[in-house]
Amino acid sequence: MRRREFITLMGGAATAVAMWPLAARAQQPRRIGVLMSESMAQRAPELVAFEQVLRSLGWRLGNDLQIEYRWRGAGDHVHAEVAAVIASAPELIIANTTSVLAAVKQATSTIPIVFTGVSDPVTQGFVPNLTHPGGNITGFAAYEFSIGGKWLDLLKQIKPDLAQAALLFNPDTSPQSKFYMESVAAAAPTMGVEAVAAPVRREDEIEPRIAEVARRPNAGLILGNDQFLTTRRDQVVRLAARLRLPAIYAQREFVEAGGLMRYGSFTAEQWRGAAIYADRILKGAKPGDLPVQQPTKFELVINAKAARELGLELPMGLMLRADEVIE
Repeated sequence: MRRREFITLMGGAATAVAMWPLAARAQQPRRIGVLMSESMAQRAPELVAFEQVLRSLGWRLGNDLQIEYRWRGAGDHVHAEVAAVIASAPELIIANTTSVLAAVKQATSTIPIVFTGVSDPVTQGFVPNLTHPGGNITGFAAYEFSIGGKWLDLLKQIKPDLAQAALLFNPDTSPQSKFYMESVAAAAPTMGVEAVAAPVRREDEIEPRIAEVARRPNAGLILGNDQFLTTRRDQVVRLAARLRLPAIYAQREFVEAGGLMRYGSFTAEQWRGAAIYADRILKGAKPGDLPVQQPTKFELVINAKAARELGLELPMGLMLRADEVIE
């Protein structure tokens, strides 16, 4: 896996310095560092959206604006990647996901940071408030933690006899999941459901943990925005299907892999917003003066084939509410 790339997704490789016009070479390019939990290939749609907006705002990628992409990869290399990006002296860092933002925040209090894919940044202590975050951090939130109750409600609707719901998460890569668990647990009694935590820290723990949940009568799974599990979505979806365990996911990738149902925000919109904020900061705005943006659009996607294979009858009300039904 290449750790360092200067790339223009929509326009091919950046023009070599030797071929740049003399006027362009005379002007020092601006620099952005982008840090992610997943590789560029896995985040390609979001990065395409990010770069498209930058181009629309007049930036020539690879010429007057250079972007360095890095990701943590297997294991916990996030601190090394953060150090490498900071050493390259960027004017701005885009930090994707909670664990990455936590590492970047720990490493610098002066370089402007714009985050994406971070849930409830006030509760997690990244900013003091949404309207005027102050400091060097602002960005685009993924969810409020109260969405955990919504996930449980939708799972109960698609499986009315649901008696137990397990939140599957990696506490190391998704520290925010403890707040989702609180939300699910708070909503569970009103629905006659028992909420349980199902933590996993290694790949070889996923199958036995899901099997343990499946042994409980009338059980179901909930998966929040956890990059450790998102990168292993094929394994999770396959196990849930084999063990006949209904599941709801925050990330669309799970439904596209054959999972039952997804309810969540649009990640590409966060990256488009990050490009707008990056442009404003590079032109002189202070990140602390830019309000943290909350998602305004959510989609409900249901995989009808997965429902049939689980023997579930889709309620008409749920079908009418769905933004998309995959056959």
